Amino acid sequence: MCRHLAYLGPPVTLASLVLDPPHSLYRQSWAPADMRGGGSVNADGFGLGWYSDDSVVRYRRSVPIWADESLPELAASITSGAVLAAVRNGTVGAPLTETAVAPFTKNQWLFSHNGLISNWPSSVSKLAEALPTTELLTLDAPMDSALIWALVQHRLHLGAPEAVASVVRDIAAAAPDSRLNLLLTDGEQLVATTWTHSLWTRRTTDAIAVSSEPWTTTGWEQVPDHSLLIATKDTLAVTSLMEGRL
Repeated sequence: MCRHLAYLGPPVTLASLVLDPPHSLYRQSWAPADMRGGGSVNADGFGLGWYSDDSVVRYRRSVPIWADESLPELAASITSGAVLAAVRNGTVGAPLTETAVAPFTKNQWLFSHNGLISNWPSSVSKLAEALPTTELLTLDAPMDSALIWALVQHRLHLGAPEAVASVVRDIAAAAPDSRLNLLLTDGEQLVATTWTHSLWTRRTTDAIAVSSEPWTTTGWEQVPDHSLLIATKDTLAVTSLMEGRL
């Protein structure tokens, strides 16, 4: 299982989110608290995505986050008010390449998936048939997370919350033992799901943070399993994914 986080609020350094806290994403890469049987470390790559002057910027590596000696200086020098970051524990058989590392991006969107699709790929072949052939042929990598991202993109015309929720429900129906914990942001809105794993949130008067695991010791609340979270830096709503369509 991977670990990921997202932040919306006043500009802060990437280091203050990813490297500096006592249980930062950096530490979670080798000492995660809640992997739920999905491996022991997140050493198969990492990625940072942020917004700068309304542009999306992404930095990904296929090495463990602790192996990038340039990252501390880089992360300390960059500030942003909208960030999505992840460390990866690759599913057995999935490619260990930079293109397989979250965040995935398209236009203004950043996306991450923590989990797996059970019985991949046969369980979701029917869902994949709904995508244009060119989208299947140009997936970032031949893996479950990239397909989930393609399915979400294909439904964004429904609105980001419905796109994410409907993809999670459809995959869960086709592959019932899947773990579908998604993060999606356009820099203004954040959409997240919990489906067979944990997600925590911390709110202040002008910011929202969500994370697979709390990175500090206070101020966090756990999001119930099978939930959809929709947030801006000023608002937060959590609804059940088990209660039908939005």
